[in-house]
Amino acid sequence: MNSARVAAIVTWVYALGFGLAAVPVSIYLLQNRRLPTFLGMFEMYGGPWSARVSDNALVALLLVFLGLTLVAAWSAWLLWEGRKIGAVLNLAVLPVEAVFWIGFALPFPWLTGVARVVFVAVAWKFLSGSGSHTATVQ
Repeated sequence: MNSARVAAIVTWVYALGFGLAAVPVSIYLLQNRRLPTFLGMFEMYGGPWSARVSDNALVALLLVFLGLTLVAAWSAWLLWEGRKIGAVLNLAVLPVEAVFWIGFALPFPWLTGVARVVFVAVAWKFLSGSGSHTATVQ
């Protein structure tokens, strides 16, 4: 499997695991006025922002994060197709995502972020500027 596709898979797993989870967490927060816990160990998305903003503001931040992860997932699709614009977009959203990782105290996305950078960097020279698929295996 080429590096661009590995970067795409890493991005999709991250978006599914952390982005889509924002929806049920938001619903739970609005219904119960508190964040759910992960296996009773810690509050999900319970970083500095959860202590500083209202529940409604936190839900808004969670939904913005969901939108951001959807953009990352779309960039992964473009990467899967071997398009350089997918790589550019994938890397461009990382700093904004990192702000949310800090605000929500999410430790694991940092690992996926590093993996995305590494795999995109390895794939870079093989990516196409057009809509055509890459035929080169890295």
